[in-house]
Order: sequence, then C-alpha cells, then structure tokens
Amino acid sequence: MLSDKIKLTTTQILEKEFKSAMKGYKQEEVDKFLDVIIKDYETFYQEIEELQQENLRLKRQLEDSFKKQPQAQTGTTNFDILKRLSNLEKHVFGSKLYD
Repeated sequence: MLSDKIKLTTTQILEKEFKSAMKGYKQEEVDKFLDVIIKDYETFYQEIEELQQENLRLKRQLEDSFKKQPQAQTGTTNFDILKRLSNLEKHVFGSKLYD
C-alpha cells in the first residue's frame, strides 16, 4: 500500500520544529517553504486517492465484462476449430472453393 511507503504526512511537516543555530536559516523562509511542501503533499494525496478509485472502478468494469462474455467451450481442440473453419468456408464459398 502506498501509505506505508510515504514517510511524512502533512501534519508532521506542519508540526516539524527546527533548532536554532548561530548561522541558522530564517524561520519565515523555512515556514513558507514548508507551506508549499504541505500543499504539494495534499495535492499528491488527492491525486493518488483519485487514481486508486479509478483503478478499482476499471478493475470492476473489466471483471464485469469478463462475466458477461460467454465462456469458451471446454475440450475444444485445434482439429475441432479447423473442422468448423472448413465447414464455414464450404458454406460461404460453396463450389467456388474447389474450382
């Protein structure tokens, strides 16, 4: 599952605090940058959720289409298929086939 692979949540990013150092970064710049990251994460989460829902919908649609298709005859051999093909050719082309 994707959520197991993602290490940070938007809340963890928002609540992250950095220690001050003598030559540290400007806190306002860090906060603004983290705000951008949080918005990106929210967008990614939303997109991932939509794609997962679409994936499920398409899988269900595919399963439904398989259920509606007639099942192949069991025990059909190549000989049976060739025999049917030959009969169809005779029916369609008649005597022209052998002229």
